[in-house]
Amino acid sequence: MRRLTAALGTVMFAGLFTGSAHAGTAATGGRDITPAARTASAPYGAQLGPSGIAYLPVGLNLQPTASGVWTNSSLQVTLPGAGIYALDLDVRGRLSGKPPVNAYIVARLFDVTSGTVLPNSERLITQIIDGNPGAAPYGVNTTAPISERIRVGGPTTIRLQATRINAVGATFAADILSDPAGRTSFRFERLFP
Repeated sequence: MRRLTAALGTVMFAGLFTGSAHAGTAATGGRDITPAARTASAPYGAQLGPSGIAYLPVGLNLQPTASGVWTNSSLQVTLPGAGIYALDLDVRGRLSGKPPVNAYIVARLFDVTSGTVLPNSERLITQIIDGNPGAAPYGVNTTAPISERIRVGGPTTIRLQATRINAVGATFAADILSDPAGRTSFRFERLFP
């Protein structure tokens, strides 16, 4: 997405005005100045597909759910039609526990329309490990990306899911958050056709 934006910016800047070899005025050195919008090629505009962004409207508390159980978040996007899409998420996780503890949060993408998990979309969002019994409780906040491509045959809804795993000990806070300290977001852009 960044390369496309940079390319568009370069073309837009370089092509603000184009010259023609037709007779012009002395002020333009004998050249007519034409706004680029009137001379840009039509296929270039067709490369810009549908896109959008959504933010997690309500935090997802994973603490009441048993360790290892996948939980639906309230963050989802609907891809508007058939095509290949780039999906790009930033997922903020928070974990707190009292040592000894080894716990982590994993997030993934779930295709609500087909009822299936997007293969290989699982990402470790955050983890705490401390094997020192009697150490003070501690916690972490981290943000991790999820980037995937998906081909769909029609309108498709994709949802963020997460799970908390207590490998050793237990947590007393486990969340997917979105607030002014850091947002959980979900962007999509159609790449083809």
